[in-house]
Amino acid sequence: MPISPRRATAALLMLSVGTFTYVTIEVLPIGLLTVMADDLQRSRSQIGLLVSGYAVVVVLTSIPLTRVTGRLPRRTVLGGTLAVVAVANLLAAAAPTYEVLFGARLVTALSQALFWSIAPSIATSLVPEEFRGRAVARISTGAALASVLGVPIGTWIGEHSSWRIPFVATAALGAGLCAAAMLLLPHVEGSDGVARRGSAPDMRRYVAVVVTAAIGVTGFMTFNTYVTPFLLDISGFGSNALGPILLASGLGGVAGAVLVGRLLDRHPWGVLVQALVLLSAVLLGLAAVGRWQVPTVALIAVGGLAYSSMAIALQSRTLVVAPMNTSLASAGTNSAYNLGIAAGAFIGGLLIDNTTVRSVALVGGLLLAAATLVVLSEPLLTRRPAGLPDAHRVCEEPV
Repeated sequence: MPISPRRATAALLMLSVGTFTYVTIEVLPIGLLTVMADDLQRSRSQIGLLVSGYAVVVVLTSIPLTRVTGRLPRRTVLGGTLAVVAVANLLAAAAPTYEVLFGARLVTALSQALFWSIAPSIATSLVPEEFRGRAVARISTGAALASVLGVPIGTWIGEHSSWRIPFVATAALGAGLCAAAMLLLPHVEGSDGVARRGSAPDMRRYVAVVVTAAIGVTGFMTFNTYVTPFLLDISGFGSNALGPILLASGLGGVAGAVLVGRLLDRHPWGVLVQALVLLSAVLLGLAAVGRWQVPTVALIAVGGLAYSSMAIALQSRTLVVAPMNTSLASAGTNSAYNLGIAAGAFIGGLLIDNTTVRSVALVGGLLLAAATLVVLSEPLLTRRPAGLPDAHRVCEEPV
């Protein structure tokens, strides 16, 4: 059901605020780690499980939840998902024990697994096909802003009042978003609300995207999980400089989200290749010149831009080559993405325990180089035998 451009713009803004809310919720315990640990009388590693356990749930449930809800109206599913996040975060804010808080976090993770699977396909269903890449970039801007505004503001409020207050705020955001979703989205059936397949479906290209997401995110998170000790031990920055440097990375991410939307619809494959090449060069550059502060800050900022561009390009390309329902395809990419987050943290931890902090940049850069090779080899991996009928040829060239 077509909707007016003004209503579509408002719906895209609602989805962008949704990505902002979910990224803030997922990462917030890291910023409030010491405050929450002291209040709940738990170790810092146990508070860390609130983040890692969250990611595991997203990996395991994205595809099953998307399958179960596939035939339900998209407006109902999204509204219900946002209602769950409102209730779960209110429960987290009131949690009397660590166990209750942990359970509330897992429920929130379930809603995030579904949200990230259906939000991109809902966004692209609101605009003409030639603007779908721009729509994905627009809703992803909220995720980039979460690292610049959501997490720092939530951390500051939690440190100066109570860690529970930011969870109340995110619960309120969830409730408001639920109402907005029910008001702005058209009522269509699940099978009609989004494209059943991508605009150029190809199973082998889709598998290449999922593999690229897993390897590429693993590479970046191998470094980024331990960016603080890298800046302190290798670059020699003081603790007071960490906030501004990480802000530069976040601003780079916002810039990447804004810029990439202008290019994705015309050059979806090329944007992904360029983002991967740039991010690989950034990490390898940090491994080489990380001891010098000025180039390090510049590379960190460029890295934020490249990572944001890579994430958006991966999601956009998923919607192009999806050989099945686009929501289900997004769920697969979402699982690979979160698997990369967990794997990167694990690999980085092994490296800093057994080598030097510098190695996280080197290994991360090499993994990103490997992800780049997967994308570059995609046309060869998906080449069809000569003589195959044209009716079965899909995406012979990068799209």
